[in-house]
Amino acid sequence: MLLKLSKDPLNLFDDIWPGAQMPSAPAFRVDISEDATAFHIDAELPGLTKEQISLVIEDDMLTIKAERTQETEEGKKDYHRVERMSGSFSRSFNLGEVIDQNTIQADFENGILRIILPKAAPVKKTKEIVIR
Repeated sequence: MLLKLSKDPLNLFDDIWPGAQMPSAPAFRVDISEDATAFHIDAELPGLTKEQISLVIEDDMLTIKAERTQETEEGKKDYHRVERMSGSFSRSFNLGEVIDQNTIQADFENGILRIILPKAAPVKKTKEIVIR
């Protein structure tokens, strides 16, 4: 399914879900904040290692992908309930033109992926033409 994405800075980090309704349970939870120099994304990814997580930028879209495998035990327990998700999951965020994609940093510690998205210098889109 193809979606048209907005480059509107006010919708910088809108998730890519069709319609106005977000699913009731996203793949994982994120906090998004901003300071004078950067945007910050803190993603909760408990029970994963950094090798199970990938960050990819394609066409101004930052995608956080993770894969959790189902643990198998030799004793084969009879489970009454299994709430921990396994499989692949991802979330994507529109970066637009306000992020310097060459200086993005990411750290993973204690189940929290912290991504720093430095703001790009404003691009001057006006040019003065000298009249001869």
